[in-house]
Amino acid sequence: MSKEPAALEARGLVMRYGRHRDPVLRDCSFRLPAGRICALVGPNGAGKSTLLALAAGMLRPTQGTLRVLGTGSAESRPRIGYVAQTRPLYPRLTVAAMLRLGAELNPGRWDQEAAERVAYGADLDPKARIRTLSGGQRTRVALALALGKRAELLLLDEPMTDLDPVARHQLMGTLLAVTVEHGTSVVMSSHVLAELEDACDYLLLLGSGQIRLAGESEDVLTAHARLTGTSPDFAPHTVVESGATGRGHTALVRPQGPVDAASWVVEQPSMEELILAHLRNPGAPALFTRSASPASSQEAVA
Repeated sequence: MSKEPAALEARGLVMRYGRHRDPVLRDCSFRLPAGRICALVGPNGAGKSTLLALAAGMLRPTQGTLRVLGTGSAESRPRIGYVAQTRPLYPRLTVAAMLRLGAELNPGRWDQEAAERVAYGADLDPKARIRTLSGGQRTRVALALALGKRAELLLLDEPMTDLDPVARHQLMGTLLAVTVEHGTSVVMSSHVLAELEDACDYLLLLGSGQIRLAGESEDVLTAHARLTGTSPDFAPHTVVESGATGRGHTALVRPQGPVDAASWVVEQPSMEELILAHLRNPGAPALFTRSASPASSQEAVA
């Protein structure tokens, strides 16, 4: 049975800045089905911004392939909305002029109402010049351009960093409403794990230049368990992280067969707990759900 269409599919992706530097991405392979809202997480320097820039067609990989919406990133660029960390905007233009430019560059696709709803949602003056805006206001304009484009794939690099909690909540709600209405695929990097857990239904965890966890959030969660008991021996289960707690021991594990509920208190971890455990333990085995694995060489769960 064929897989559903992919928003992104990487095979053997390598990205190196300079001939003699270590690669930022190394043999990176994964698959993101279309229509998902995906959290891209990882430590600083893991390659998240590089991966998003490659998907947006801003960079070319050193080796390997990255297909975007079923084709090369350059060919798919008109169908992509990209918000980089630097929020590149024309400083001399007004906010209204930036939105007009967005409309001119995207004929037939532009949604002026959606763009204005995001840009002017905090009483931002349409006549204000970009160079006079705060970081949060610039983020609003950048997101307005991305959402106004009515893109099939949104690539958002730390999109809410400069926003206060109220603005973050409002814009996240707007983003989710737009993506659900139009079936847009989203890849969003952030260090605010609770924010991602509430918004995203797919996970890509990047570490040491490779995807370490990939798949539907619920499937990745249910593939793990937190065990608490008196014994430090968690065999035969794969241990991601373990430690002492009071007079007992606890571990985040990937169960290998049934768990003895008589010996252990068995709980499901939160997404934040799961991500933090894998970030603290980069040597834990990679895990891909079936929809996320482009090759049979990866360990996969149903």
